[in-house]
Amino acid sequence: MNRVQPSVKSIFLNAMHTKRKVLIRFYSNDDRTILSRVCAPMDYGPSRRSKDLSDRFHLWDFSSDVQAHTLSLNINQIVSIEQLSDAFDPSQFVSWKPKWTVPRNWGIFS
Repeated sequence: MNRVQPSVKSIFLNAMHTKRKVLIRFYSNDDRTILSRVCAPMDYGPSRRSKDLSDRFHLWDFSSDVQAHTLSLNINQIVSIEQLSDAFDPSQFVSWKPKWTVPRNWGIFS
């Protein structure tokens, strides 16, 4: 019997709501290769910085080697996503007054 695989979006949103890190493999336009990163899923929706208003997956990259630790990926860039058992604490990276697209229960970081 074939089991339906969860969608990238459903894995992402479940991890976001349960505050679990994800292992994401994606095509990096800057590096022109596939990268793997452990991230916290932050939000799903349009990017405020992009001219393209299509929905994107916004993540906090814990291992980023640049000042900005956010990744905003469109679905076509994502190769795979896996929810990890490791939890994240939004206080590790949320230092602004959030205006999330997707409602969540993150206490003062909602």
